Amino acid sequence: MQLDFTSDQEELRSSVRSVLVKECPTSLVRAHVEAVVDGRPSDAGRDLWDTFVRLDWQALTIPEPHGGIGLGFPELAVLAEELGKVIAPGPLLTTVAGFVPLMREAEGGGPWLDKVAAGEVSGTAAFESHADRVLCGGEVDVIALQHGDRVLVVPAGDAPLRLIRALDATRTLASLDIDSVHGAEQLLITAGGAQRALEEMTLAVAFELVGTCESIFATNVGYAMERQQFGVPIGSFQAVKHKLANMFVAIERARGVCVFAAATIAEDDDRRTTAVAAAKAAAGDCQRLVAQDGIQLLGGIGYTWEHDQQLFVKRAKTSDALFGNASWHRQRIADALGLGGR
Repeated sequence: MQLDFTSDQEELRSSVRSVLVKECPTSLVRAHVEAVVDGRPSDAGRDLWDTFVRLDWQALTIPEPHGGIGLGFPELAVLAEELGKVIAPGPLLTTVAGFVPLMREAEGGGPWLDKVAAGEVSGTAAFESHADRVLCGGEVDVIALQHGDRVLVVPAGDAPLRLIRALDATRTLASLDIDSVHGAEQLLITAGGAQRALEEMTLAVAFELVGTCESIFATNVGYAMERQQFGVPIGSFQAVKHKLANMFVAIERARGVCVFAAATIAEDDDRRTTAVAAAKAAAGDCQRLVAQDGIQLLGGIGYTWEHDQQLFVKRAKTSDALFGNASWHRQRIADALGLGGR
């Protein structure tokens, strides 16, 4: 089992990072958030989507017969982590990690894969166990809803969505009334296929969350090296060193658990369900520590709207709640081990 990223995957990371640094600076994210909060329109998410389509990122894991690049989940994990580092707006993650896996697993989903690979549609996935939070539901062209042994594919404009005023304003959240979905295209899917698609989406969000925590940590390290008290950088104080060390350990632990889960998905290992649950739990535990200390170490400025740290903390907090938080996934692991009734 490959438990680290290959040189080719790291080259992909470098390429993705170079594009995101240029096309998705924090100033763009802040302008998008301020527009959303003020009730003004923002084209940031759609403009980024158009940029990513020109680079074929939306086709990353679509099989070659459908016009895709044909790469696997480890490459998707690389993309998700880098998107999390810049808290990118837009529906790229939900398309490649949610909509595409559902269409790949559903019988008759091939034509939709063709459309995504061609850059004609963006999408998101809703699962009956998590339909109360449809990520990017207000930004995509089409929504795929798993409901029992069916996948209902409906244009987002026709879906009975209710937008949620979320803590994270970088992308939309919506609830979906399953019983009110009418006139949708219906595709068959097995229970195993639906579970595999949900696991891919869950783990992609976990990787993205780890990436966001890495950016919070990097901001704190930079601040600790520059901010001075008593004529020396505050990073030289033992108390600050301990907090930074704990943040680093939490991130590395979460990332390691996520990498193992990615390997189980790539190899369709029997442990994938519990591995994904452990990864999402570890990522959630990580954000709780990193977000808290990431605000505290910045002192008073960490709480202000003017400082960018609050954008990353809000994304981290919201991502923890998506597709089950840390406590929810720990309960799943306990149930799998036969410990749920204790």
